Amino acid sequence: MGLTIAQKIIKNHLVSGDMTPGSEIGLKIDQTLTQDATGTMAYLQFEAMGLPRVKTELSVAYIDHNTLQSGFENADDHRFIQTCARKRGVRFSRPGNGICHQVHLERFSVPGKTLIGSDSHTPTCGGMGMLAMGAGGLDVAVAMGGGTYYIPMPKMVRINLTGKLQPWTAAKDIILEVLRIMTVKGGVGKIVEYAGEGVKTLSVPERATITNMGAELGATTSIFPSDETTRAFLQAQGREKDWIALSSDPDAVYDEEYTIDLNTLTPMIAQPHMPDEVVKVSEIAGMKINQVCIGSCTNSSLFDMLKVAEILRGKTVHPDVSLAIAPGSKQVLNMLAANGALAAMIDAGARILESACGPCIGMGQAPGSAGISLRTFNRNFKGRSGTADAGIYLVSPETAAVSAITGVLTDPRDLGEAPVITMPTAFTVNDNMIELPYTPEEAVTHEIEYGPNIKEVPKGHELENTIDKKVVLKVGDNITTDHIMPAGAKILPFRSNVPHLSNFCFTVCDKDFPERCKAMGGGFIVGGQNYGQGSSREHAALVPLYLGVRAVLVKSFSRMHKANLINSGILPLTFVNPDDYDTIDEQDELILADIRAAIDGGDTVVVKNVTKGLEYTVSTDFSQRQREILAAGGCLNYIAKQK
Repeated sequence: MGLTIAQKIIKNHLVSGDMTPGSEIGLKIDQTLTQDATGTMAYLQFEAMGLPRVKTELSVAYIDHNTLQSGFENADDHRFIQTCARKRGVRFSRPGNGICHQVHLERFSVPGKTLIGSDSHTPTCGGMGMLAMGAGGLDVAVAMGGGTYYIPMPKMVRINLTGKLQPWTAAKDIILEVLRIMTVKGGVGKIVEYAGEGVKTLSVPERATITNMGAELGATTSIFPSDETTRAFLQAQGREKDWIALSSDPDAVYDEEYTIDLNTLTPMIAQPHMPDEVVKVSEIAGMKINQVCIGSCTNSSLFDMLKVAEILRGKTVHPDVSLAIAPGSKQVLNMLAANGALAAMIDAGARILESACGPCIGMGQAPGSAGISLRTFNRNFKGRSGTADAGIYLVSPETAAVSAITGVLTDPRDLGEAPVITMPTAFTVNDNMIELPYTPEEAVTHEIEYGPNIKEVPKGHELENTIDKKVVLKVGDNITTDHIMPAGAKILPFRSNVPHLSNFCFTVCDKDFPERCKAMGGGFIVGGQNYGQGSSREHAALVPLYLGVRAVLVKSFSRMHKANLINSGILPLTFVNPDDYDTIDEQDELILADIRAAIDGGDTVVVKNVTKGLEYTVSTDFSQRQREILAAGGCLNYIAKQK
């Protein structure tokens, strides 16, 4: 039986386990990346392990999230990451060099290699034929130290692309269609692989847009073949030596298959407040809009920016619309400036932002009260923009640019002839904003600098035999890490200060949660399906740990959040009977008796609801490694025991 692209890479990097779907496998990791919203914690964890130097082929620290410096906190974190990177052998991408995924795609992605990053959109580099996965910061720190990265062996999904995109339709419309078909939980435990004749018609930036938003499917990752298109992109970046051909075998077997006819695809839009609330633009066209934001790691490539510039050329942004554009990297911004495209954007009235995540992570450009914002981003969770009652819609750059001119949501096909953009045969390459680390000899004489906002990493304690606590919070389905640990300009500067960060935990759902949780001495959280979807941010586990949360009982977890809970020493328990969820209320007293024995070897354990006189069976189906981590009270404690 033949292998898929992902299976080939997994087989070449397999350290432990077997490739049976659902069983735990350990992978050798070639590359890692971090960004500053999660990177400070990742490097604090690396330091806690006491290792002198990273052991990966390549590790890069990017500054792209917390670039709004309204106080000393972000700048201090950047200095800590920079000095840590210098000393520990990590390349440092300075503020202004660009968004981690865009820069990594341009300068470091290599077909056939493995990459994990402390950001859920690391699968962007799957557009280059990498096995690129988002992970918690501690998993990244372990990989930087030469450790193995563990995941459940995913199932394989094949999406056949036939035909060719018609004028005014875009790669963003393809992934929005995939989200419409599969939903935000349809990719959990799966790798999505793209195939078919339509793949050959897509450039690497277009492919990267699609793999980037595969994160919204809940997928482990998404991947494209490495072909002559990939080779041409690497050649244009001066990196043709990194190219290898990579494709699935003709007799590869997939667990699911879907087909999308690009010839018939039309412009699509995701409505509030989930990326899978997708309809055709034509179905809701005419809606008045207040803001348009173009950029993010999804749609900030030179290819996208040139299309936007041509649409805006000679026109003026509607007076009722604020248009903000953030090119994805210094390379993109330089080339836009050199060829006149940037001038066309500015002349039309666009507000040019720095090459960073910006509005996508809630770092500025919050819409007005009850505002309607069209964004080329990847997430439209409620409140993520910084305005709780805003309506955030996800669209392609074409739809965004055309609508910015008209002042209403507009099907771009109504504008007439679409601009035709060709990829350059050579990009402007200048890596002067990527700082190389010290040699081991130089590193000895330099120290890492810590700011006053940087606090210690919270650690759990060894698992007790019985946990008797109350339910401190009950939430519904599709709870995101933005619900658990919000982002935004007011909160992100405290990512290295968990005690202060705890004041914001779950406040999107319940403003009284932090104080109630502290007063009750922690307890249980109960949730629905797809709990913890979204960002890889491990703060959504570390902060509940700090607040005393001992276990989370849900119908189902997202992959990354479940791993982060285990790493933090919080029990992630799944209802065997999902209907049991309906019988639990906040403040119910729950008892987990003999939990240590269940973790040591059982597949289930009984939870007693003392308040209701009920019992529930929950799954403790963990790998042996995960059992040992939970028993130790978290991964850092587990690592310390191994020494």
